[in-house]
Amino acid sequence: MSLCSVSHLSFTYEGSYTPVFEDLTFQLDTRWKTGLIGRNGRGKTTLLQLLTGQLTGTGTIAASVSFSLFPYALPLEQTARQAFPHLADWELEREISRLELDPDCLDRPMGTLSPGQRAKLQLAVLFLREDGFLLIDEPTNHLDLEGRRVVSRYLRSKDGFLLVSHDRDFLDGCVDHILYLGPEGAWVQRGNYSQWKTDKDARDNAQREENARLGKEIHRLQDAARRASQWSDRTEAGKYGSTNSGLRVDRGYVGHKAAKMMKRSKALERRREAAVEEKSRLLRDVEEIESLQVSPLPCRRGPLVELKEVVPFYGETPACAQPVTFQLLPGERLALQGANGCGKSTLLHLIEGQALPFTGELRLASGLVLSTVAQDTSSLRGSLSQYAQDCGIEESLYKAILRKLGFSRSQLEGDLSRMSSGQKKKALIARSLCQKAHLYLWDEPLNFIDLPARLQIEELLLEGKPTLLFVEHDAAFTRRIATRLLSLNSCPL
Repeated sequence: MSLCSVSHLSFTYEGSYTPVFEDLTFQLDTRWKTGLIGRNGRGKTTLLQLLTGQLTGTGTIAASVSFSLFPYALPLEQTARQAFPHLADWELEREISRLELDPDCLDRPMGTLSPGQRAKLQLAVLFLREDGFLLIDEPTNHLDLEGRRVVSRYLRSKDGFLLVSHDRDFLDGCVDHILYLGPEGAWVQRGNYSQWKTDKDARDNAQREENARLGKEIHRLQDAARRASQWSDRTEAGKYGSTNSGLRVDRGYVGHKAAKMMKRSKALERRREAAVEEKSRLLRDVEEIESLQVSPLPCRRGPLVELKEVVPFYGETPACAQPVTFQLLPGERLALQGANGCGKSTLLHLIEGQALPFTGELRLASGLVLSTVAQDTSSLRGSLSQYAQDCGIEESLYKAILRKLGFSRSQLEGDLSRMSSGQKKKALIARSLCQKAHLYLWDEPLNFIDLPARLQIEELLLEGKPTLLFVEHDAAFTRRIATRLLSLNSCPL
């Protein structure tokens, strides 16, 4: 057995006063297939960079294996055979066949491959190393639903990796341990994500019950301490009075009695403070999922969107293999499905109003108000306050939603350009939730989004029932949310 041991690891980015984590300690067997999960901004990618030596913190990292990080830079002008001459052709061909890549991918400049093809190729090359422990950071972001199934099955056949992913089905299909980064540090558990989630919920519920018991105990102690203090004050004041019979008061006795009651009051107060501290300690590692709200505009009857034999074009190239026909009615949540490159995002852009050439008929309801979440977050920069102002949304509501999605108070003051990919995506989703609209167009909204936030968004959509047209490759999310599926690979002719 070979162990990777992390002891008392702490790290804070330069210029920040808030540590990413402090005193992080855990152990992993390097033969495990381990999923790494936690809230956005909790330090998952930072941990991978510390393990590989790209960043330096305080504490100890000890391992008898070398670390390899995915993704990594590729020489895009070269072919895979040119870039990795140390690998035998038969080895490369065998490995990419397991990932369902065509052999001609090895002879094409890697810059001509799709992001999903490059991701699969990088994984194949990493797993051909004999002595490395792989650190895999969100490999599913450029993969469609079938691609995720292929990669999950491929990883299940391998040993020795630490995988960051927020896709529940993907994790369940390929990991046998979970490393969770929570508010109070690291927690390692055997099993897949679903097993971990069941145990986490049970533990959190037990802690909440204990917290409720402590809350009642705190109130009882507070009442008892207050009564004891009042008795002490009244008794102390009575030292200088006299009885109705005119008898002289024994001030020494009364003072002793008052001091005794005050001592009892102080003891009760110390017990109350201890109970408060215990209650706080119990709940520090409970990830409370606060509910979100959306305010869709009321819709009149009839389709909001209607497409008949629509084929959008990029130049002279059709973006869809077949003409697309569908209606979207108020209250529906329609998921567009299909392989990468089949035109899902293009259709959303067309409905949004982008000037794309197309054939067929596209009709939108009169006065239709849209709210969008785009795939790309690269243009986000500046403060959240300025972004809210530029988007014409209420800043206080916007930041309240971000707080519920896991932003700390200090992160609300940060620059968008320096935030993690997941935090940027949350910035887009929170902006959309602040907008009142008839129709919400969301293009892969869950890319980089952490699991607690995904559950929040699911509950929001099920409760708020907005009309939604979306593209998403998280199968668990689509199963819960979509009222209807439309596959672009089987659109009517």
